[in-house]
Amino acid sequence: MLPLLGLATIVVLLGAILSKRMSPLVALIIVPLAASLIGGFGFQTSKFVIDGLKSLAPVVGMFVFAILYFGTITDAGTLDPIIDRILRAVGTRPTRIVMGTTLLALLIHLDGSGAVCFLVTIPAMLPLYDRLKMDRRVLAAAVSMAAGINFLPWTGPMIRASASLHLPISALFNPLIPVQLIGLVFVFSVAFWLGRREEKRLGLTAANGSAPMPKRELTPEEQALRRPKNFWFNIVLTLVVLGTMVVMGEKIPPAIMFMVGLCIALMVNYPNVDMQRKRIDAHARAALMMAGILLAAGVFTGVMQGSGMLKAMAQAAVGFVPPAMAGHIPVALGLVSMPLSMLFDPDSFYFGVLPVIAEVAGQLGVPAVHVGQAALLGQMTTGFPVSPLTPATFLVVGLCGIDLADHQKFTFPLLFGASIVMTIACVVLGIFSL
Repeated sequence: MLPLLGLATIVVLLGAILSKRMSPLVALIIVPLAASLIGGFGFQTSKFVIDGLKSLAPVVGMFVFAILYFGTITDAGTLDPIIDRILRAVGTRPTRIVMGTTLLALLIHLDGSGAVCFLVTIPAMLPLYDRLKMDRRVLAAAVSMAAGINFLPWTGPMIRASASLHLPISALFNPLIPVQLIGLVFVFSVAFWLGRREEKRLGLTAANGSAPMPKRELTPEEQALRRPKNFWFNIVLTLVVLGTMVVMGEKIPPAIMFMVGLCIALMVNYPNVDMQRKRIDAHARAALMMAGILLAAGVFTGVMQGSGMLKAMAQAAVGFVPPAMAGHIPVALGLVSMPLSMLFDPDSFYFGVLPVIAEVAGQLGVPAVHVGQAALLGQMTTGFPVSPLTPATFLVVGLCGIDLADHQKFTFPLLFGASIVMTIACVVLGIFSL
């Protein structure tokens, strides 16, 4: 009875989210509460929910303050000199332009927001592509690869994986640092290849610097927020915040680092109290939306785990997996995680599917951390810029002025290749075993 109830809960949750009959926030709260009451758990449901919320509090705090921190230093113009220098350096050589596009997107996506990355990078680079008659699909592919390869501790997929599996972010992220570096090598190699291919298609063999470079214009409102004199301070502050998270993540929670970093950034860049409030207000909507989703996910995971539905489902599923194949679960998931982005949105996968896979793997002796790491190699990381289930995909094709089908056909193999390369790297580096 309990395994069937758990399966029905997940099916209804996925159906409600994918059919858009309910928003993820509503579905993650209503569906598990109804399932718990149907299962006869009554007032115990309250305890399940509170336990789930408590387990997610550090993750929610980190995500909220990460958005506020990166939003503040971006408003202060910390990335402006980097963007302008990249635009000057790429010149009019397609190979440099594509690699510069990739680097710029990678830097902009440090805040973990795909929408911000695309909104800044594509308008800045599109004039160059159009002036040289370069394929706009290459621009879309370059920014997609750069954003997709980024699964830093404060990005959505990493936070969702940590929340759904109740694992520290450092346990998931730190072993994947060399894997991500290998993925970046692959991405820049592909960017170089795409640029060379464009040069051959256009018949260009040398840089043509005679045409004027397009200038990036800031609105008067953006100019008023810029603090160029604080550039190096903001850079050093960001390096300290991020470096402390990576090196001392076990001793100093990431949420504290972003809290302290935000306070310092606000006091230095915007000492006026009214301006501090306006900067927080400007980014509060994005922070609260994600915080709401994560807290709703705490309700779902709390009920599924506290009621025993998750464990019962896993025990029933163990019988269908040959023990000899148990060790291959992370590798198999790593290989299919990117295509799964076309079928599942991040909330339904990380909060509905991943815990079941992890529980099954755990019953067979495979650590949950390996399952979470495998999912992060593609599920809404390399997969999100081509998935029809994410608004960011439509932002890419809209800003580039290309068809969704053309973008998917051109970019999907490149992103899938990155996911495969990183999965192989996990095996070679001993993170996964065969």
